[in-house]
Formats: sequence, C-alpha cells, structure tokens
Amino acid sequence: MEQITPETYEKYIKGLTDISRAITSDLYLEDILKLIVMVTAKVTGVEICSLWMVDESIAPPKIRLKATQAIDPDYVKDRSLGMDEGVVGYVATYKQPLILRDVLKEPRFKEKDMARKLGLVSMLGIPMHGKDQQVIGVLNCFTSEPHDFSQTEVNLITAVANQAAVAIMNTELMVQTKVIQEELETRKLLERAKEVVMRRRNMKADEAHRWLQKRSMDSRKSIRYVAEAVLLSDEL
Repeated sequence: MEQITPETYEKYIKGLTDISRAITSDLYLEDILKLIVMVTAKVTGVEICSLWMVDESIAPPKIRLKATQAIDPDYVKDRSLGMDEGVVGYVATYKQPLILRDVLKEPRFKEKDMARKLGLVSMLGIPMHGKDQQVIGVLNCFTSEPHDFSQTEVNLITAVANQAAVAIMNTELMVQTKVIQEELETRKLLERAKEVVMRRRNMKADEAHRWLQKRSMDSRKSIRYVAEAVLLSDEL
C-alpha cells in the first residue's frame, strides 16, 4: 500500500478520471467493472482488488464476485454469498467500511484457506452506494503485508467506490434504455409488417400476427427478422 503523497493523490485523481470517462463511454458493464478494479489496484498499490455486486434478481438477494484483477484461479472462480454471510455481506448489509488488519483472525472472513495460499493479510471493504444510499456492491482491497488503513485512504477509496457506482448504474441504465428502444423499434416493424401481410393475404390483424409468429417459429428466426424480411420483399 502506498503512502499518501501528492503523487499518490494525482494517481487517485487520474483513476477517478478514467472511471468518469467510462461513464460516458460505450463500454459494456463487464468492461467497466474490470476497469474499476484495475484502476483501484493500480492507484492504491494493493495486492488484490475485487468488486462484488448485489444480485436483486433472486430472493433472498445474494452478493456475487463480478470483477478482479487477480489471475489466480482460486480467486477468479465464480463466488457468491448471502447478504448475511462473510465480510462482504457485512459491508453490504451495514453500509459502512470494514477494516481488517489480519483477515485470518476475523471470524466473519470465510475464505481463510484462499487467503493463506495467496498471501492476503489486511483488507479494506467499501460499500458502493447507488441512489438513496442503496448499496449496489462492495469494493474490496487486500494487501500482502500487515497494513493499517488510514482515514485518508478510506476516504480516497470511498471516492473511487462512489464514482464506480455511478459508472455501473449509468451503464445499466444505458443497457436498459437500449433494450427498451430495440423493443419499441421491433413493435413498429411488426405493425408495419402486419399491414403488409393483411393486404397481401387478405387477413385480419390477429391472423396476420399469428402468421408472422409461425414464420418466426418455423424458420427459427426472430420475429423482428421476419418482419424486416416482409417489409423488404414489399419494397422490392
């Protein structure tokens, strides 16, 4: 872990700038998550940085490892915890940073064998706050030597975590917007294709819709593909 010097501050600012740039980019969420852990590890000098995200799509919610700059297969493997499990669940549930000088002495730390193998000693876990202070994930930093995280370090990594949360939420919103836009475009194409089928085959609206659905199923093509083909043939 680096000492907090003017040069270190500059690296933090550069890191925040890199993450800010990701907010307005066309990167996919997976790319942004990788960028966040790489930037955080680089500017802090920690051994391993990992990012966990809360999965609200299942009940009860779980928190899953989504990105790390570590390459050891023991760390990279798919891992998930309940919101009441481990130090990650603790940080997410209580919405506050957690500092451990020695993870091997912490009862809440569940993966002591992995920590021994990878030589992980001290840890800082920071909640990633979304809207209305809702925790959307946790950013973890591990050192390979005993380290007492200062309040300044906590504040700086919190700034990174908060900026990362903005990037993640913005990306998810962007993806949702694209999905909605594509759905609306498909509906418009489908309506136009139905009109063509109704005119050509003297069908009613519901019959034309079923005809398009059947063509989609028979050809194993999306209904949007079928609608576009109908419109293209009408233009020809």
